[in-house]
Amino acid sequence: MPDVTNEINTAEYKATFDLIDADGDGYIDVAELGGLMRALGKEAGTARVVEVMVAADVSKDGRITLGEFAAFLQKANL
Repeated sequence: MPDVTNEINTAEYKATFDLIDADGDGYIDVAELGGLMRALGKEAGTARVVEVMVAADVSKDGRITLGEFAAFLQKANL
């Protein structure tokens, strides 16, 4: 599968990504994603958080990189 995340300008998403990445490790994990969803007033049950994680985590390593985050938001037109 081609890495489309390299084709996206991530600079516009960096500040938002950094806010979500609470521990500052450079990745958004399931707990951080769940926290974001709850903060936005979205359903944040375990199944829903995992569903969103799977959709955004192109590399399938259980965490979302800045590139994956940007690609996911662009695909969702957010």
